[in-house]
Amino acid sequence: MQHNMALREAARAIYESVYPSSDWTPVPFDEAERYGTIHYRNAVDAARRADACLNGDVAHQLVLI
Repeated sequence: MQHNMALREAARAIYESVYPSSDWTPVPFDEAERYGTIHYRNAVDAARRADACLNGDVAHQLVLI
C-alpha cells in the first residue's frame, strides 16, 4: 500500500473515520498497517472500492450498488 500514497491516505481516512477515538481504535493506523490487522485490511478494501467508484471502474461499481 505504501507505493500508492493516494490509496493509502484514503485507507487512513476511512480507518480514522470508522475508529474515531482512542476508545475505538484498536491501534493507530501506522501500527495497524504494519501488523496488517483486520481493521486495516477492511479500511484498505473500502478505499479500493471507493477508488473504483470514483474513477469509473464499472465492474467494481456494480458490487457497491
